[in-house]
Amino acid sequence: MALYRLICAAALLSLLTQESHSQLNECGKPALNTRIVGGQAAPEGSWPCHIDNLTVYLGRQNQEGNNFNELSSPVPFTNYIVPVCLAASNSTFFSGTDSWVTGWGDIAAQTRLPSPKSLMEVEVPIVGNRQCKCDYGVNTITDNMICAGLRAGGKDSCQGDSGGPLVSKQGGLWIQDGVVSFGIGCAAPNFPGVYSRVSRYQAWINSLITSNQPGFVTFTSTGTDSDLSVSCPGLPPLPTSAPTPTPKVTPHPSNSGKTTTQPPPTAVFCGKAPKNSRIVGGSSVATAGVWPWMVSLQKNGSHVCGGTLVAEDAVLSNAECFTSSPSASDWTVVLGRQKQNVFNPFEVKRNVSKITLSTMTGSNVAVLHLHTKPTLSDYIQPICMDNGRTFSVGTSCWVAGWSSAKGGEEQVLQEFKTSVENCGNASSSDILCTGTFTLDPTDSGSPMMCKQGGSWFQAVVLSAESTANKTRTKAAAKKENTKLSRFKSFLASTVGFLSPGTSSNATNSTAAPTLRTNSGGSPALSPLFFLLHLLIFSTCLRLFL
Repeated sequence: MALYRLICAAALLSLLTQESHSQLNECGKPALNTRIVGGQAAPEGSWPCHIDNLTVYLGRQNQEGNNFNELSSPVPFTNYIVPVCLAASNSTFFSGTDSWVTGWGDIAAQTRLPSPKSLMEVEVPIVGNRQCKCDYGVNTITDNMICAGLRAGGKDSCQGDSGGPLVSKQGGLWIQDGVVSFGIGCAAPNFPGVYSRVSRYQAWINSLITSNQPGFVTFTSTGTDSDLSVSCPGLPPLPTSAPTPTPKVTPHPSNSGKTTTQPPPTAVFCGKAPKNSRIVGGSSVATAGVWPWMVSLQKNGSHVCGGTLVAEDAVLSNAECFTSSPSASDWTVVLGRQKQNVFNPFEVKRNVSKITLSTMTGSNVAVLHLHTKPTLSDYIQPICMDNGRTFSVGTSCWVAGWSSAKGGEEQVLQEFKTSVENCGNASSSDILCTGTFTLDPTDSGSPMMCKQGGSWFQAVVLSAESTANKTRTKAAAKKENTKLSRFKSFLASTVGFLSPGTSSNATNSTAAPTLRTNSGGSPALSPLFFLLHLLIFSTCLRLFL
């Protein structure tokens, strides 16, 4: 019965209405939800879409039909009771989309929620269905499901959360992406939580609710979905909308009269560092090839700022580097470099053909277009640019640069490890907080890099201006950095986003762990199990007709 109550409660999130024709004007706007924090008790009223202490009794079912008990009156909306918006059928949730789960379930495997049993909340990123298929098995995850969780584990829904909501925020609205369904263990590594995908059921829900319909809102992800590049044994390739291009035959005059065949260009992926097999420690000297996207921006043969290769012919840096020298002809870039004052056998130099600056209020970034593409190698590779991913509290990130105050006479590339911290009362979603570190002016334009799903992403373009007051910075408890995703529209139109390389650990698990259903049972995973969830959900919906 507990499973039935919880699943029905999830349905009620969008079905309990006042006397209105549609919930679109009321849904997804919690008046008391001004700050969201992860992995702890939720403040009272911060999730008014969630329902507590509501019992729905299912009527007897037989071959002749269904008998139900209906609510005797509508539920009035207040600051503590608000309907959630539902994801419309054309919604897109790219891998890394920030989402939240709420519920009163177990806080760990076999660990009950202690008194006073406060509503709990946890932040988890969306995991694309291709990756989720690789984790659970290709035939287990269907298009009617959506997955969310950390690759390293540690955050998840659990037993007793079944039927609860998975929600994401778009603009000022909270939109329900999914309904808690099942998983393997609780917060286990490489096994994200699995949810029913709400957007797949818009037509079905509207066919059952002919008046006072829920507010359906299209959730739109921007940029490139990194899940598209995931592959593993048994996973079908992505369908193509156009036939595969055939090699181009280019005639070349020759005495033999033969023609030569030019193969199609090889796809370029980002975020792969073949020489970066293991990173440990704190501040240290980076070995050659560990950060293959690092670029030295130079004037008159001297290092001025850092940068990163983000496409075959484009380098990303900080706009502050070009305040006094905006002309492309003043600059050259050096790729594959480890030491500034010593010959590097893997480095190449390129001239800059154009510099494009973003024009947002406050800090800005720059894209340097190269005159010719460098040849990619183990020492020269592009990094992925963050276009809206979630880097959860505790995530390890790295800073690298050629600080003039460090590196000795050879000016060796330096690296420094930091971690993501809670921003506390910081109101801007464009801020990423980390442990403190100091920068030299020549570090401006260098990257802060975080690894996710086997690929490296640039989360921040460093600014030396933010550490002009070194004394204040050293005394601060945390450092606030402007997220690179703040510039995703500019970057999309200027250079575009490469897809991450195929994850090396995207393989099927050979172990046979116990399947976890969030109601507390451990049935075998099968189409019948999923059909049972849908049948119960359908029954709950009919309660309100």
